[in-house]
Amino acid sequence: MKKTNISRRDFLKITAVGATALAGMQVIRRVQASGSAPSGGQQWALAIDQSKCNGCGYCVMACKAHNDVAPDITWNPVLEVGKTGDKTVYLPRPCMQCANAPCVDVCPVKASIYRPDGIVMIDYGRCIGCRYCEVACPYGARSFTWKKFTEPNPAVPQWGEPEVERRPRGVVEKCTFCYQRIDRGMELGLTPGVDQDATPACVNVCPTGARIFGDIHDPESPVSQYLRAHTSYRLREDLGTAPRVYFIAADVKDM
Repeated sequence: MKKTNISRRDFLKITAVGATALAGMQVIRRVQASGSAPSGGQQWALAIDQSKCNGCGYCVMACKAHNDVAPDITWNPVLEVGKTGDKTVYLPRPCMQCANAPCVDVCPVKASIYRPDGIVMIDYGRCIGCRYCEVACPYGARSFTWKKFTEPNPAVPQWGEPEVERRPRGVVEKCTFCYQRIDRGMELGLTPGVDQDATPACVNVCPTGARIFGDIHDPESPVSQYLRAHTSYRLREDLGTAPRVYFIAADVKDM
């Protein structure tokens, strides 16, 4: 689990203004995507309650196992961002699944695409490894596969079994909200965010219930209900990326 420290003053500023800047997520220029994800039908979203996140890293390991991620790549890092009172505050940082994703807009070969449910995917057969998308992402959510991963995955089987093929050398990869679990679960009549077999691995494994998932268009979904009951913010909303990952800022009384 990667840890990044910032000052207490900066952390308080982040929580006060809705996290407009975070360590490791600085962007030199303003990025606006000209395209946008589909807005109809089911649209998956993730809420992360920072009061409940204890930095255990279970989500990191489950992600590595279920998505067969190489040890030197992390799709879902957990960053240590400061303290509130005497409690350490963590910020998990998966792909934000932006509705206006700069990575999609900048790809010269259309390898970064939106699914109808809003998940941003990468067509590995089309990707040419230019890494434009990696540079354009203001969240540092993408990683480049410098070499083919052929060794045993140290996260398997303790944290789960691989559910997708390994990516080839020379492409960019990232969090996909465990699309394979969503698709397989829905084919079986299951509900993502409710039924574990249809829900992202990181959500299922969290021992404190810090992650809540579901269809943001369904007012009765777990994520919609949680966001109605809590004040939330999204990272770098000033960029107009419209992230689908929401954070509930840490409150010392709830930690």
